Amino acid sequence: MHLDHVALASRDSFAILDVLVGDLGGTVLQGAIQTGFRPVQVRMGDAERGLTIELLEPYGVEEFDFLERFLQARGPGPHHLTFKVADLAAEIDRVRAAGHHPTGILLDNPRWKECFLAPAEAHGTVVQLAQDDSNLYPSFAVHFAEARAGRPYGEPKWWDDPRPRASGTTVLERVVVATPVLDDATAFYTGILEGTITAEGPDWRDIGWTGGGCVRLEADATRPPGIARLDCTGPGPARTLTFADTPLVVTPA
Repeated sequence: MHLDHVALASRDSFAILDVLVGDLGGTVLQGAIQTGFRPVQVRMGDAERGLTIELLEPYGVEEFDFLERFLQARGPGPHHLTFKVADLAAEIDRVRAAGHHPTGILLDNPRWKECFLAPAEAHGTVVQLAQDDSNLYPSFAVHFAEARAGRPYGEPKWWDDPRPRASGTTVLERVVVATPVLDDATAFYTGILEGTITAEGPDWRDIGWTGGGCVRLEADATRPPGIARLDCTGPGPARTLTFADTPLVVTPA
């Protein structure tokens, strides 16, 4: 299992995409049109370091309005964390045995299988567990190289090209998740999500995965539980940008 991406919901993906690429040096990986929404993914980093941000916007809501309802109820903001697994059916059995209740289970698609854990069970954030059998590329390194060369994968390519990519690359180092009870959140991320504590302080813990990705759990009873910000390193001065009501904090590399 590894943390594959963090998803942000808004009504205008392009405005965010343009800054992630044109100002921060991100790389558009892929996108698609799906029932009720259309996603586009941007790699903040390279093939070995960093994380992917998935931008979601409503599309074809007359067929499926889940994202539209989310935006009407909550406004733009973090939507979910996706963890890739090798055998989703086995993971569902394991998660159920631990007392959790996966929903939205899809197992009959030969290319993509998924299920979800609701925020109430996942410490404030929707968690998607997914098995990707699409085999579009032999490795993520090949996928990234193709995208970096200006050939992102589209099913179809629905987004406008952003400004030319900035010369320096800002790296998404971690997703920061606020929690009122640090030990309980740690048990979920290391137990159910099979992460490992890689660093810690008096009121925070970094959880990492062998396949990539880092979540920092921060004890904070003053904020709602869930994704609080995205921590990055990159060229230029220290600054905070806000996308889809989500702070993106850049620390000089």
